[in-house]
Amino acid sequence: MKKQFTMDDIRILHEDNSVLVVVKPQNIPSQPDESGDTDMLTLLKQYVKQKYNKPGEVYLGLVHRLDRPTGGVMVFARNSKSAERLSAQIREGKMNKMYLATVVNTPKQRKGELVHYLKKNALTNNVYVATFGTTGAKCARLDYEVLEHTDQLALVKVRLETGRSHQIRVQFSAIGSPLFGDARYGGDIVKGRNLALWAYQLSFDHPVSKERMVFVCYPPDTHPWNLFDIASHLDVYKDSDDFEEGQLNISRKVEVSDNLD
Repeated sequence: MKKQFTMDDIRILHEDNSVLVVVKPQNIPSQPDESGDTDMLTLLKQYVKQKYNKPGEVYLGLVHRLDRPTGGVMVFARNSKSAERLSAQIREGKMNKMYLATVVNTPKQRKGELVHYLKKNALTNNVYVATFGTTGAKCARLDYEVLEHTDQLALVKVRLETGRSHQIRVQFSAIGSPLFGDARYGGDIVKGRNLALWAYQLSFDHPVSKERMVFVCYPPDTHPWNLFDIASHLDVYKDSDDFEEGQLNISRKVEVSDNLD
């Protein structure tokens, strides 16, 4: 039976008059789709309407998406001007998205860039690697680094340069290292497990104050994530008001300079 999500399942990291930053649970759509299942956008509109006693239809801009099986940090715009400015940052490469993935089979190169041309089959909703010049194929780029590995699995940090549908899943499958739990693209070594893909860091300039904002949320402390010492590989921001020493699976907001990485 599918889970019916509520606001109790969504963690609010930050909210003001311009933006709403949250942690999306896995297996909930980012916006309404043909499934008719509860989605993030609808739940958050209801949240804003009730909390601020808003009459009529509530505006909330979906400026980027996470695939349904992917969890992690998302930002929504509270007004159209903020949506326009955040969307511009995405186009200009000023909004940075970092992911963690657990892949089956450690990539041969421990660090590098993946470049493929991807095309989506609208009938099956599958994405596949195409050749350059194929009608409808779009260039997909990402940078990755293997942080740690076991005999079967590897923990990988990923930075997207483009935002194509199923991009991380398809590109790692293409090099023989599909994501753990990904039945669609060949990484389902344990049935019933969630897809091991998590949007752990999102950074952007606040649409009004222009202050650089960085939000971090580690993946849940469950298999396969708990096979790795994630905290030892990623930046720890002890200047955050929400930071608690020794806690791995904690969401926290940090405001730092542009040279975070």
